[in-house]
Amino acid sequence: MIAFVSGPVAALAPDSAVVEVGGIGIAVQCTPTTLSGLRKGQPARLATSLVVREDSLTLYGFADDDERQVFELLQTASGVGPRLAQAMLGVHSPDALRRAVATGDEKALIAVPGIGKKGAQKLLLELKDRLGEPVGAPAIGAPVTQGWRDQLHAALIGLGYATREADEAVSAVAPQAEAAQGAPQVGQLLKAALQTLNRTR
Repeated sequence: MIAFVSGPVAALAPDSAVVEVGGIGIAVQCTPTTLSGLRKGQPARLATSLVVREDSLTLYGFADDDERQVFELLQTASGVGPRLAQAMLGVHSPDALRRAVATGDEKALIAVPGIGKKGAQKLLLELKDRLGEPVGAPAIGAPVTQGWRDQLHAALIGLGYATREADEAVSAVAPQAEAAQGAPQVGQLLKAALQTLNRTR
């Protein structure tokens, strides 16, 4: 198993990064939050999980070992594959997921694209004793997850856009985010933001 990749970031895309390791570009699937911490040309170290299929080998990358562990534990639940597990981590931090499961918070899981009410109930039952307790309790009144505006802005900066361009793109997709039921999906907002930037260039 490939436990991590380390090297300069050669390229960034909305859902992946390419890390140069020993002269070879390794493509790694990442959440927008993980991508927001990367900069092209700068060194990076990503914890990774290799998913092997008959027709593909896909490497998923994470900001730290805890995120990777939760990604792998999520897949022990029936019906959860790597894409859905990554989508769950794209919406919630590892601790937020632990809290959601520990408190039976259906709404938190329904906020993830691809999870309905029945699916959320099933996941809460299956994951109850698997994810463990939250590592750190949030401050009173503090949001469980980073605001979508900050995540989206950081992701756009990481992709090489200027601060002004990132500000304008965030403002452009704000109505879409505010109209969303539950937590806005940063991955979808990033795609919409990139479309608005391409139209203005």
